[in-house]
Amino acid sequence: MSLRNPYGDFEITDPQAMRALAHPVRLAALSWLQRNGPSTATQLSEHVGASPSVTSWHLRHLANFGLVVDGPPPDGGSDRRQRWWSAVSRGFRYEMPDTPEGAEAGRLLRAEMINQSLEAVQQWLAETEPGLEPGWSRVAGSANTRLVITPAEAEAIESAIEQLLAPYVQRRDEGEIPPDAGSVRYLRMTLPEATTTEGSP
Repeated sequence: MSLRNPYGDFEITDPQAMRALAHPVRLAALSWLQRNGPSTATQLSEHVGASPSVTSWHLRHLANFGLVVDGPPPDGGSDRRQRWWSAVSRGFRYEMPDTPEGAEAGRLLRAEMINQSLEAVQQWLAETEPGLEPGWSRVAGSANTRLVITPAEAEAIESAIEQLLAPYVQRRDEGEIPPDAGSVRYLRMTLPEATTTEGSP
């Protein structure tokens, strides 16, 4: 298990793939497949706000970059008239490229990821939070903590968080899920403030 990638995420290095994934329908489709497993374009269209034909086109575009694959029905059926799509990994990650064109693509993807995360929070507040059991309601919430750190320290903190969470991410593969476990989404946003000169508050 890589210390830099303890979740087994798909690592995106091609700026063109970043730009492709920055499209809201494509990112929503990939996210849904990663959470829920294989789906047809028709089934997936209900969750990504696009028609089945448009969804199918976007899935083929994602497949060009190796992010999704199509195959036979997951139940082993023989009906080949429908294409079943699945994500190649449970998540993805990327580092901001160091070229101007690559950095632009990375920022586009980052912006769409943040937008969809904020939408997920609003949906959770409206649809999920009111029905939480007391035990889960107590542990739900958010934090807003300001740190004074260097870029290297920020990377170390992120790595430590990922190492802490990795065993719980891998549980599904190892079959060690406790009976009272539930699905929990951790959303982390690192937002450096404007660069300041040395000694500034």
